[in-house]
Amino acid sequence: MTVDGTKTGEYVTKEAIEGCDIILTIDANLQAIAEQSLKNNIEKVRNGELGERYDAHGGSLAVVNVKSGEILALASVPDYEPGLFYNGITQAKYNEYLDNRALYNRAIQGAYAPGSIFKMVTAVAGLESKAITRTEKIKDTGVYNKYNESWKCWIYTDYHRGHGYLNVQEAIQKSCNFFFYEVGDRMGIDTLSRYARHFGLGEKTGVELPSETAGTLASKENSAAKNQHWNSGDTINAAIGQGDNNFSPIQMARYLSILVNGGNKIDLSIIKSVTRSDKTEVDKHEIEQFVNTKLGIPNVEDDGIRIDRENIDIVLEGMRSVALERGGTAYSVFKDFNIEIGGKTGSAQTATNDVNAWFAAFAPYNDPEIAVIVMIENGGHGNYSAEVVKDIIAEYFGMNTHGIQENTTAIPYTESFR
Repeated sequence: MTVDGTKTGEYVTKEAIEGCDIILTIDANLQAIAEQSLKNNIEKVRNGELGERYDAHGGSLAVVNVKSGEILALASVPDYEPGLFYNGITQAKYNEYLDNRALYNRAIQGAYAPGSIFKMVTAVAGLESKAITRTEKIKDTGVYNKYNESWKCWIYTDYHRGHGYLNVQEAIQKSCNFFFYEVGDRMGIDTLSRYARHFGLGEKTGVELPSETAGTLASKENSAAKNQHWNSGDTINAAIGQGDNNFSPIQMARYLSILVNGGNKIDLSIIKSVTRSDKTEVDKHEIEQFVNTKLGIPNVEDDGIRIDRENIDIVLEGMRSVALERGGTAYSVFKDFNIEIGGKTGSAQTATNDVNAWFAAFAPYNDPEIAVIVMIENGGHGNYSAEVVKDIIAEYFGMNTHGIQENTTAIPYTESFR
């Protein structure tokens, strides 16, 4: 209003409404250690400090409480500085972020072939379908010949020999491709993909974050959707986590959590609680329904699968021997570790001939509390990424990481895929 009383404008004021308080499940200390360890590990791979040198592009990880499904840490590298967008980011810095895909959350948006960390699914499906027994031994001759094609076990590529006779526990320990080629061929893709779906592979986890990928699950249905015919050789590739199998690290963390829970489903969450302004807490089911509606996550029906605990246990024992028994593919990393764990290495070749390095682990072995998944893009060998898992588990269980002498050597190990 002017001095002569003329009204020049009108403002309507309204008191602000207090919002909700959201508490996340992220453990700040564990998150900081996980991020730093992942960055350090990528640099070590680039510099050849762990053995063979690889031009690692980036990486991601997920840490989950296997009892509750709470996500304790979630990281993607390269990352970015959010404050730059608030204060005004330069074009040069923005272009840098675009070039190295720093704005891309690899942990939930990236879909990668899992390689050998998929073999536990193949093992469970083979045991449940009775394609194999817990004690049966299959002879790895090094080269798997079938359907007028040949597939090589990684040990044949490196040493021109096979693993010999192995049972399922030993095949997981030594990551024998030949064994799982045969298991996959015996049971067929329909059985394999059915059990993979039970472990949540090929579908979104429903985590309360946007842009999560569902990945792709190798199956006849997936091939038909692309107007492609499914061949028997495709099953052999799928059985070792190659072919059309492409999953996010957070999906793999959920799969591992389901595995150590005896095959029982578990939902992941990054929200611990939501409290309204009147101090009442929002029901978990209400949060879940709201998130699923917003993100378009369908309700999943019970698939009727109930897995024999003894079959799960033999697979987990194989994972224990990966890390803690001589001959295991990650023994060099965990042989002197103070926590008994189960683990699995994975090295998956991409269409661009990169070799992504995976490590899956749970701890402690006898009463699992956490599951950890680490993936390094073009990280070379699965046991290279195991160093990050070691740091994370040490931090979670309150071990003095500064007093632990880090093992920067690694047994040469790779897996070759046709």
